Amino acid sequence: MFFDQPAQILALIRSGEAVQIGGPYRDPRARGRSSTPSLFQLGFGFAAIYLIWGSTYLAIRYAVETIPPLVMMGMRHLVAGVVVFGWVRARGVPAPSRRQWGGAGVAGGLLFLGCHGLLAWGEQKVPSGLAALLAATLPLWTVLLARLDGSESALGGRAWAGTLLGFAGVAWLMGLDTLNQRLNWMAAVGVLSSTLLWAVGTSYTRRAELPSSKLLSAAMQMICGGLCLLAVGLLAGEGGRTAIRHLTVQSLLSLGYLIVFGSIVAFPVYTWLVSVSSPSMLSTYAYVNPVIAVFLGWAIGGETLNLRILLSTLVILAGVFLVGTRRDRPVQFRDRVTIAEWRAETDRA
Repeated sequence: MFFDQPAQILALIRSGEAVQIGGPYRDPRARGRSSTPSLFQLGFGFAAIYLIWGSTYLAIRYAVETIPPLVMMGMRHLVAGVVVFGWVRARGVPAPSRRQWGGAGVAGGLLFLGCHGLLAWGEQKVPSGLAALLAATLPLWTVLLARLDGSESALGGRAWAGTLLGFAGVAWLMGLDTLNQRLNWMAAVGVLSSTLLWAVGTSYTRRAELPSSKLLSAAMQMICGGLCLLAVGLLAGEGGRTAIRHLTVQSLLSLGYLIVFGSIVAFPVYTWLVSVSSPSMLSTYAYVNPVIAVFLGWAIGGETLNLRILLSTLVILAGVFLVGTRRDRPVQFRDRVTIAEWRAETDRA
């Protein structure tokens, strides 16, 4: 980490801890191993969360038709988390510590109980396409939180233009007559709140003490989130509203799709992308997913698709392009300290 205060520099020197000067520290033992993902790996990862998570909105709508939302989401993530956890541990990955389970519990509560729980509840009264459009506000929350917690340097005009352009496309797409539906504002606010909680959870995972194995970390978060969802769902009385004889094949197949593809496949990929891509680039899936969700809602779910939606799609994709092709700005640090400043800070240290 870089420091611009002499007191911090002096304290580190006294501690004997290794520090980086003038550039990122590279472990000599890592020579020959590349930690930078290839363009193909990044492209495959983003394609997975674009396509799979774009389709999960319709799957959630079908699943909650006969399965209560919190219980449904709880089963989805708990089953997926146990499967991934068992597979990773069988491959020899060390068991996580109690502190790591604590970090996973907080992250799972934010990402799954907070975000996915509210999303599933909202989709009982909001069409899947509209829910996806509301979720497209994620980049705004993500960029603001990234600037607040210091995980991203100052954004340039290209990134801001892309973010605002994509958000404008979403706003145009969300016109009252776009989907020819009467909007349930309480459910809509729930979906919007779920997006904010996902951004907060993602920001938290960048700082939390979690296992270095991204798969193990993802599995732990899914297990904790699934348990939280089931506990809250049962306390809310959803257990009494779950009747096996009323479950439809469509709901069960949708739940299976959410478990296998939406959680076992997509979420570990997302967890990996959190560690290798910038917050603004990662948040671009919130622009693409609504396009896929609206199209699938029209093609399969019988939801509305009109010229306004198609034109708005072009605006949204233009915003994705601008954000995705921006250049990161390096964070600016003081490059010199006067003797007087050094002595003053040294005396206080």
